[in-house]
Amino acid sequence: MNLSDFTHNPYIAGLSGGLLIGIAAALFVLLNGRIAGISGILGGLLQADKGDKLWRVMFLLGMAAAPYVYQIATDLPAATIEAGTVQLIIAGLMVGLGTSYASGCTSGHGVCGISRGSMRSIVATLTFMMAGFITVYLTRHLIGL
Repeated sequence: MNLSDFTHNPYIAGLSGGLLIGIAAALFVLLNGRIAGISGILGGLLQADKGDKLWRVMFLLGMAAAPYVYQIATDLPAATIEAGTVQLIIAGLMVGLGTSYASGCTSGHGVCGISRGSMRSIVATLTFMMAGFITVYLTRHLIGL
C-alpha cells in the first residue's frame, strides 16, 4: 500500500485528516495553553502584544504552507470554486460576522470546544451546521444558484 492509496480513498483521507486536526489541536492546547481557533488567532494578531505575535504568525504560515508540504508527497486534489468573486466576498464577510457573534469559529468551537465538553461550543457548532444546511437548501433548491 502506497501513499496514493491513502490520499485517493475518501474514508482514509477523511479519517487521517480528522486525526491530524485533533492531534494538532490537542498538542496546541497542551503545549501552548491556547485554543486552536483560527478566528481568535488571526484576530489576536491584529491587536496582539509584541511578544504574542510570533506564534500567531507561525501558526498561520504553517496553515498556509500545509498544502505545499502535502504536495511533496502526492498530487493535490483539483479545486473548483463555483461561486463568483462577489459571492465569495459576501460569504467571507458573513463568516467574519458570524464568528464575531459566536465568539469563535468552527475550529475553535467545533474542534476544541466540543472536545472540552463546552455547552456554548456545542450550541454554537449546531447553529453553524444548521445555518449551513439552511443556506445550501435555500440557494440550491429554492433560489437555484
